Parts: sequence; C-alpha cells; structure tokens
Amino acid sequence: MTLLKIDNLHTMVGETEILRGLSLEIGAGEVHAIMGPNGAGKSTLAYTLGGRPGYEVTAGSAMLDGEDLLAMDPHERAAAGLFLGFQYPVEIPGVSNVQFLREALNAQRKARGEEPLSGGDFLKLAREKAGLLQLDMDMLKRQVNVGFSGGEKKRAEMVHMGILDPKLAVLDETDSGLDIDALRVVGEGINTIMRKPDKAVLLITHYQRLLDIVQPDRVHILSKGRIVKSGGPELALELEREGYEAVAA
Repeated sequence: MTLLKIDNLHTMVGETEILRGLSLEIGAGEVHAIMGPNGAGKSTLAYTLGGRPGYEVTAGSAMLDGEDLLAMDPHERAAAGLFLGFQYPVEIPGVSNVQFLREALNAQRKARGEEPLSGGDFLKLAREKAGLLQLDMDMLKRQVNVGFSGGEKKRAEMVHMGILDPKLAVLDETDSGLDIDALRVVGEGINTIMRKPDKAVLLITHYQRLLDIVQPDRVHILSKGRIVKSGGPELALELEREGYEAVAA
C-alpha cells in the first residue's frame, strides 16, 4: 500500500523555483533515503510537505494515505499523521517538553475524534518513549531544547516522534551534529518507533553512517529539484565512494 505519493511537485521559494517536477512513492513499512548535494532541494521538500509558510506549491500533488496533504493546514497535516524532524530543532523558552508534548498529542487526538490522555497516562507514555532514546525524564521537564546539546535536541525530537506516533516521519538531516554514540541511540530509536508495517520514513541525509543503522529500502538522489536516480541501499555506498557528480551523471 502506498503511504506517500508525490507527483510532479513544483515549489517556489520567493522568486526561485526549487522543486522542479519531483515525483516519489513510499509504501507502508518502508524507509526511503534522499541524498543530494547542497542546494538540491532536500530541505525544501521537507518544508513543502510540512506546510511551512513561504514555500509555494505551483504544480503537482502530495497524498498521504490517500488524503490531499497540500490542501491541509500544517496542524491538520500533523493530525493526519505527518511528523517533520528538523535539522536544527528550535528552542521554545518558557514551555516545558512535557507541557508542549501533552498539548500537541491531545490536540491531534481531538482532531481525530479520540479522547485526550490524562496526565498520568501521558507521563507513562512519555517515560516509555524517553527510555527508548536514553533520555532522562528530567530533561523532558525542562524548557523545549533550551540549554540542550545538539545530541540532546535530536534525542528529544525522536521522543516527540515516539509520543506523537505518526504514520510518516520526514527527518531532515537528523544525523547532523551527532557523535557516534548519539547517532546509534537516535538511529535505533527510529527503527524501534517507525519500523512498522503501517508506517514509513523519509530520511534526508548526506552521509552513509545513519543508513548503516536505519537501513533504507530505497535510496534516491535529488539534484536540481528532481529525483535523478533511484536504487537500493547500494546506491548510498556508491555515492560515498564516488560522489554525486559521478553517480548521478
């Protein structure tokens, strides 16, 4: 079953067209990786799917589990099952992770017609997901990302993903700024949370090291706003050896 279907997607940022006819399909239960040089449009793809203001879709479509993603506001996309992981998670002073996550989860549950979680049930869920990412619960009581190291921000973001339990996770350079130990914890967290028959992951990365842990089913090369080559996991290894120009030519 196709979970994400993107067809001929064009996106403008200001006066510049960044995505130029991008098409992609991801099936339920699959992990796909997108790799490409700087400026290829990788983050633009993530922001377009997430509904970030300033990213204007001028043509094409994006369907999530049969629903028109582009017709939804950002909060509706989240409630429909989309999670966007940022390369640089932002700080939110004055708001604790626990407060932020409980409000976010219950807002999504309300949008889906589900009952909100009680404080006790939410804390039980938060402890479980924090444990997967080896993140102390005291960290979740702190303000969102304030004073966190790069690795702590990424682990906290994966806890957010675990709690919100999306259908599709779009992770934009989640490996950025991680040391070897943090990379393994985050990678194994992605596997535990998202490697399920009804979920899918789109990993945006420059490096093979994350793909050694979260092994993709398909790898795509993005260049100048469109996917120019696709293959199995071996394509990422080829890129590592030979570079984008040689492989995507």
